[in-house]
Order: sequence, then C-alpha cells, then structure tokens
Amino acid sequence: MKRKLLKVIAPAALWLLLWAIAARWIGKELLLPSPAAVCLSLLGMLWEGAFWRAVGMTLARVTGGFLVGAVLGTILGAATAGSRWCDLLVSPAVGAVRTVPVVSFILLLYFWLPSGQVPTAVAAVMVLPVVWRSTRQGIAQADPLLLEAADHYGLSGWKKLRLVYLPQAMEALCAGWETALGLAWKAGVAAEVLCQPKWAAGSGLQSAKAYLDAPGLFAWTAVVVALSMAMEALLRRGLRPWREGEG
Repeated sequence: MKRKLLKVIAPAALWLLLWAIAARWIGKELLLPSPAAVCLSLLGMLWEGAFWRAVGMTLARVTGGFLVGAVLGTILGAATAGSRWCDLLVSPAVGAVRTVPVVSFILLLYFWLPSGQVPTAVAAVMVLPVVWRSTRQGIAQADPLLLEAADHYGLSGWKKLRLVYLPQAMEALCAGWETALGLAWKAGVAAEVLCQPKWAAGSGLQSAKAYLDAPGLFAWTAVVVALSMAMEALLRRGLRPWREGEG
C-alpha cells in the first residue's frame, strides 16, 4: 500500500515542484500562476454554491452524452458487424462523423438546440464512432470455431450473442468505452466553452479567460481533469468483472 501511494505522490510532487520553479522563473501570474495561487483560487471556488451547481450540470451533461453515444455506438456496431447491408448504409455515415472537426458539430448544433443541450449532443456524437468501431472490431474477432460449435448445437441468435460474441468482444468494447469517455469530457467541456450555458464548468473557464484570471483558469482546468479521471476510474472498476468474464 505504501509503495502504491509513493508511486502516486512522488510524480505529483515532482511536477508540482517543477511548476512552482517555472512560475517563479517567469514571474508573471497572467502567463503561469504558481501552484499556491491556483490552490487559493480553487479553495475560494469551493465555498460558492454556483461552483457546485456548475460542476453538477457539467457532470450530468457529459455523463448523459457518453451514455447515449455508447449505447447507440454499441447497437450500430453490432448491427454493422452482423449485416452487410447495414454495414453498407451505416459505415460511411459514421466514418464521416469521425472526420468532421468537433468545433463544426458544436457550431451546427448550437443553431438547432438550446445551449444547455449542445454539450450533451456533442459528447454523444464524439463517443458514438469510437464505440461503434470497437464493437464492430470486437465482434469480427470472434473465434470461428466457437461460432461453428454454436451453429452445430443450434443456439439461438440471442444465446450466440450472449455466449460467444460478447465474451469474445468484451476486451475491445471496454477499451472503446474508456477511450470514448475521455473524448466525451473533451468535447462536452469544449462545447460549454463555446455555448456558455448558465451553469457549466466550461462557462467558468470562459469567464476566467475573459477576466484574465489565470489562477481561476487553471483551477477550473484542474476540476475538469479531476472529474474526468474520477469517472474513468469508476468506469474501469465497473468494467473489471466483465473483462474478467464474471459479468
């Protein structure tokens, strides 16, 4: 346990020290605030009810977008892996979504949706292609011998999916979901910065930038990074039984 803590604390302490040295060397808080200034700014934010409401709304938007994109991506990935016609119809559209810059989706959706809904929609759009691809590849990697045995014993389509395809594809699915969650945070917060809903971490970032509040900008960034890492850790823990074949 001590060694695990040391592995976490030592790198963090090293980078904080380098940050403090760089901030002191530059000597301009607007360009690079010190760790102490950022901590003071963050502590001041923690006492504000608006901060917690903004964090809660951002968390809800990103989580909602991730879940919608993950569910749709999994369904479409399974459909395109199992049907040649579905693959012919869906794959070009999903491929096009992957190539469009995220800022284009943000600006387009801003015309069609209220500002508070744009981050959720953008996060879902960014998640969908990643999960679709991992699902499709995972199903395609199913062992032909197991599929042959399933056909031999006359397993139904549902049993074949549950007993053959899902266990074979689970590693790829889990990797895709974890990657997609990070993209959901990046896209969702970027959409908040551009659309500026009333309660949002992205709006806090934009406000700090507008007022040249560098410590506040760093503090909001730290909050977003911490939330993203916490959600990724929870997702990884939740997926562990499925990866180990216990789900």
